[in-house]
Amino acid sequence: MGKNQKMGDWISSLPDGILFHIISSLPFESAVQTIFLSKRWKLLWETALVQHGTEKDVAEAICDFLANFNEQDPSKNTRKFQFHFINGCVLLAIIAPNSKLHLDFSSGNHEFDRQFKLKLEFNNPQNLSLSQPSPSLACFSVKSLHLISVNHLTNDAVSSILQNFFSLETLKITGCKCLQSLSIGSDTKLLNLIIFECLQLEFLHIRSFKLRTFRFRGLLPSFWLEYHHNLVDAYLDFRQGPKYNSFSSCNFDLVLLTIKNVKALTLCKWTFQALICQSLTTFLSEFQFYNLKELWWIDNSDQDYDGDALISFLKLCPSLEKLFVTIDPKGYFVEKAAKCSMKAGKNTKLQHLKLVKLDGFTNEADEILLAERLGEIVTSEPLILTSANGICFKKLIQQKGSHERKCGYKSVEVKDKNQLCPKHVHMSL
Repeated sequence: MGKNQKMGDWISSLPDGILFHIISSLPFESAVQTIFLSKRWKLLWETALVQHGTEKDVAEAICDFLANFNEQDPSKNTRKFQFHFINGCVLLAIIAPNSKLHLDFSSGNHEFDRQFKLKLEFNNPQNLSLSQPSPSLACFSVKSLHLISVNHLTNDAVSSILQNFFSLETLKITGCKCLQSLSIGSDTKLLNLIIFECLQLEFLHIRSFKLRTFRFRGLLPSFWLEYHHNLVDAYLDFRQGPKYNSFSSCNFDLVLLTIKNVKALTLCKWTFQALICQSLTTFLSEFQFYNLKELWWIDNSDQDYDGDALISFLKLCPSLEKLFVTIDPKGYFVEKAAKCSMKAGKNTKLQHLKLVKLDGFTNEADEILLAERLGEIVTSEPLILTSANGICFKKLIQQKGSHERKCGYKSVEVKDKNQLCPKHVHMSL
């Protein structure tokens, strides 16, 4: 113990330049945790440049902050920058490794928050030809941006800042609680878009030619999507339901076409029942998710569980390899759900399914029933695991020599829980 303590004291006594270098070498999430090592480490992390000004000053201030940051020698300056607006708002900018930038507006004046609209335009070839990038972009090119808690007093500032980010590939927007309308336009480089917990969002417009990942968690807004034929990853967690109970399915056709070619998908049962089923009636009966390999299906309840909706959807997924089913009893449900008996995928058989993971079922009989239902459309013999609260503890094994369908599976304990607890790619978000 004494030896470790001396070693810790010795590291903390190193010059600031070396400690900055150590912090800069860590993943961002780990670097933040260094504040708990000692007061010295906390002081280093919390050291920030501070500037005061108006909305007109913030874009230039951020560019200067980025220009002065030297990724090769972080000891020359700090990764953190605070900009205090005269209206009481505060922007905390943090440079993270791998050309990532966090813009956090959660501090400061939020007493009189009201709904606002946000329009973001970047990566526009016309803008590139008409203007030269700021000198800062030659020093630090932002490829990943996380916007946190933007409000009505700072939305114009955000728009002006983003006009300088010509290389942005990933945009994440979280916790903008009063954001009502969001429009995002990128004609060249935007590849990944994540929007979480913006619960007042009513309208979302996305224009992007190269978008490959779209992840959304929150109340379902009205969508207007353009040019998303390259999408391969779609996380549509609408378990909280639609923004309005009167949400119409007439505009969901574009969403359906957007996710048609994805390889990884998260979808809620009610979204399929209320929106996708009706949208499918406007397309040819041959419509299928030909490329879908991995599905996370979020159900609202296992009471009187029959799996009809899931089985109907699976008939649209001939290439599926991994299926994850989660029961969330607090999830939104459709009282008068349409019967999903459309002709699309009527004769589809799943030949490639290797894994089925069932989580949150309170009744083992329902797990076995679903396994039996899957047997109607699956020609392979997938590994079927069951768990409670994300912890694997059982697997379903088909009983040899059983002729009665209802007795075709039995549940057995899983000994090696570490190896048999796979997760869908979206479950860690």
